[in-house]
Amino acid sequence: MWNSLKLISLFFLLFSIITSCNQKTEPKKHTLNPSDVEESLLILNKKLVKSEDEQIEDFLNRYGWKMKETGTGLKYMVYEQGSGEKAEKGKIAKIYFTVSLLTGEVCYTSETDGTKEFLIGQGGVESGLEEGILLLKKGDRAKFIIPSHLAFGLVGDLDKIPAKATLVYDLKLLNLK
Repeated sequence: MWNSLKLISLFFLLFSIITSCNQKTEPKKHTLNPSDVEESLLILNKKLVKSEDEQIEDFLNRYGWKMKETGTGLKYMVYEQGSGEKAEKGKIAKIYFTVSLLTGEVCYTSETDGTKEFLIGQGGVESGLEEGILLLKKGDRAKFIIPSHLAFGLVGDLDKIPAKATLVYDLKLLNLK
């Protein structure tokens, strides 16, 4: 059997050498046209955005939520009105929250991770969360649907939030300092 394998391997090697020597074709040079690449990426991006929008709409229909939408694509709904001051840039927001995916899988929650504090307008949190907080006042309870481009984008948070994930925030604005 070992001799048969040697013979087959030798035959294959000789065949490869002979056929490659007879070929006199120049290797193809592949050049990418930047405008073609850009157009392909734009088409792909539009398809991804459309798919995410459809998933969000399906989610909203499933739960019967009627939400407002900002110009960036953030969807929000204040379902319990507070009576405190309005959030604004430069203040520290303290929130009680649950972050989940459209599948219902909970990623983070104040119950296990504690409350979250951040300086509004300084980054450090998802841009969709900062945008949404500015729509609230102290004591408000709200739900945000944050599309991936306003959350953790193409890579996720490299922990519990996967790539291209839409986030569902359920939160209460506890305090503003």
